[in-house]
Amino acid sequence: MTLKTVGFPISSKAGEKRIALTPKDVEQLSNKSQLYFESGYGEALNISDSSYEKLGCRIVSRDETLQQEIICAPKIGDEDFFYQIKPKQCIFGWIHAESNPKRMDYIRENEIIAYEWANMFNQSRNVFWKNNYLAGASAILHAFMSQGRLPANLKIAVIGRGNVAQGALAILNKYTNEISVFNRKQEDLFRSELYDFDVIVNTTLWDITRKDHLVYRSDLKKMRHGTFIIDIGCSLNGAIESSKLATYQEPIYQVDGVNHYVIDNTPSILYADASTAISSEVKNYLDLIIEGSENPILTESRVGQN
Repeated sequence: MTLKTVGFPISSKAGEKRIALTPKDVEQLSNKSQLYFESGYGEALNISDSSYEKLGCRIVSRDETLQQEIICAPKIGDEDFFYQIKPKQCIFGWIHAESNPKRMDYIRENEIIAYEWANMFNQSRNVFWKNNYLAGASAILHAFMSQGRLPANLKIAVIGRGNVAQGALAILNKYTNEISVFNRKQEDLFRSELYDFDVIVNTTLWDITRKDHLVYRSDLKKMRHGTFIIDIGCSLNGAIESSKLATYQEPIYQVDGVNHYVIDNTPSILYADASTAISSEVKNYLDLIIEGSENPILTESRVGQN
């Protein structure tokens, strides 16, 4: 059996501190010598290179990391090296190619083997659900901290009922708030109550083929003074027409008097918890990919197959 090698690069994405694999979970793998980590990989979590080396892993340069047959990175679709991935290399992470035609074309044209974490489901639940829960919780914490206040005594709409929404609600429910939760079949109901809310939290991924919106730019001037939109779904020009990506340095921007928070990697705010949750799942699939095997969860996650 020919074993493949896996490269773990440090993220180049601004504010991204999550890692895909911790030494604790490396211990449970059979093919430790096939793992190549960029020097300084665990630095943000105070994990030394020697913690990986003593388990039989390799510590190498960034260039050598990216030469491996499999590249594993949480936000791989957003990395600066994405379009340097070679034909027939394998990638394992959040790619989001299905909402990005340019990425999908690159994968197909180069016959890249692409395992999409967003498509990995076990009994109808995404295996990385803990990370998604943290996305909701950390977005609420960071959004309100960035305004110097607590999310208290507000009338709030939460759109969506998935893991991201549950994380957001875990924080919002700790304070005195009036919260309405809308599912995907209640878009008209939400629209009818739109101007009643102080805060609108969108947790849904928007279908990029849709041309309509849940909140239109023209709605903003009709909203309550000081209304706050927190778009965790980050579907640009999607559910919230006025959404555009913000940065950790300037997380809040204003359009027509309405504050917006749109950060696309909020779990990295709680990067230690998120890395632990991600690693605990990555370890379940690495040996299979290294050995050239799949299970139904991996098979169903592949994107870009012709």
